[in-house]
This record gives sequence, structure tokens and C-alpha cells, in this order.
Amino acid sequence: MTAASLSAAHRPSIELLWFEDCPNHAAARQMLDELVPIHAPGAVVRIIDATDPTVAASHRFPGSPTIRVDGVDIDPGFVDPGDYTPRCRLYQTSEGLRGSPEPAWIEAALRSAIDRRVSAGS
Repeated sequence: MTAASLSAAHRPSIELLWFEDCPNHAAARQMLDELVPIHAPGAVVRIIDATDPTVAASHRFPGSPTIRVDGVDIDPGFVDPGDYTPRCRLYQTSEGLRGSPEPAWIEAALRSAIDRRVSAGS
């Protein structure tokens, strides 16, 4: 199955969690706007404002920006901090610590989610 022929049942669930004071959420949103149409056409990105501590806690928000595909954090080295206070997040990328994840992580997460859905026959 190619990305162009992706059925609704095979489209992954994508979330972008952020908080108001985060200077990096716009870059993460732009990455998703560029990559989702290519790798998961038709998939909808759910934008979740986790500025409110209650919302942050209910979504187990580890910091802004956070991107999840089918409920899984795209950072391959992600370890849940257990603290869901609205704050900025840093990623250990191939270029050092950055405020946004690597685009390749988004691509890999989308491919993996689609492969799982196709294999499951959903």
C-alpha cells in the first residue's frame, strides 16, 4: 500500500501537544504540516493546548512540543518523566539538544503506525 492509497482505517492518529509560552511549537507544527500529507495523507493532526495544568496532567504532557502517533511519543529515546507540568521540552537529536524533534522521527513514527494498521487489517 502506498501513502497515496492510504485508506481511512490505515490513517494514524496524530497529536501535537504544546503550551502557550513554548517558542518551538510553531516549528513542530510546520514539520507536521509538511510531512503528514506526504507520509499519511488524509490523517488529521489533533492540536492540544496543554497550557492548563489540568489538561497537561490528563494528557500526560512531558513538555512542549510533544508529538504522538497512535499514542506513542515520536522520540525513539523517550522516557516518561512522570511530571506533566506545562513547560518546554528538549530533544537529544543528532545535532545536540534542540527544542524540536527530528523530522526523521516523525516520518518513522508515521510509517510504523501505518505498517501496524495494515498488518492488523484494520
